[in-house]
Amino acid sequence: MNQDQLKQAVAQAAVDHIAPYLNQQSIIGVGTGSTANCFIDALANIKQTFDAAVASSEATAERLRSHGITVLELNAVPQMHFYVDGADESDAHLNLIKGGGGALTREKIVAAVAETFVCIADESKMVDVLGDFPLPVEVIPMARSYVALKLVGLGGEPVWRQNFITDNGNLILDVYGMSIVDPKGLEQQINQITGVVTNGLFAQRPADILLLGTAQGVKTLSR
Repeated sequence: MNQDQLKQAVAQAAVDHIAPYLNQQSIIGVGTGSTANCFIDALANIKQTFDAAVASSEATAERLRSHGITVLELNAVPQMHFYVDGADESDAHLNLIKGGGGALTREKIVAAVAETFVCIADESKMVDVLGDFPLPVEVIPMARSYVALKLVGLGGEPVWRQNFITDNGNLILDVYGMSIVDPKGLEQQINQITGVVTNGLFAQRPADILLLGTAQGVKTLSR
């Protein structure tokens, strides 16, 4: 299978995984990106079995609505059963790098609320050590240069993602050259830099389940 077919396979596997637990009061959090889009398209086939969705980006909200799925603001949601999203990298402990699409802050917020975080990815995203994929860091615009200097001090090579503004009105620094052996510690360390909104390490709240698309089929990994 090619990469698109793997994404479609894990998206359907995610729908199959959550479907038995859904009811008319269920709220599903949905991530952002090409794999999440495949999940949205598959989710539309069972939209009558749950109440609504919470979107991690404006683009995701638009795609959900195009399928006739109700989208709620997170502040209006008392609880959320599942959050389903892709990843740019995952290690064996289901620590993730996310944010290639720039929606890391809202993704992290929605993931924090969900009872179960289901990550869907193809096998190219599985790595021994995180960091080959540049780590996105969302920053307040006036703090861009200051944060970049601090990230250099941590051993990274930050590059401003020019001509890109997040849904929150902020900027992204993509940090290259880091071998992330302590994802949880580095996530906390970067988030303590003044001017950082958050970074794309999902280690304080990793995925609970990883559905990994491989040539031999979809594999299920869990913490």
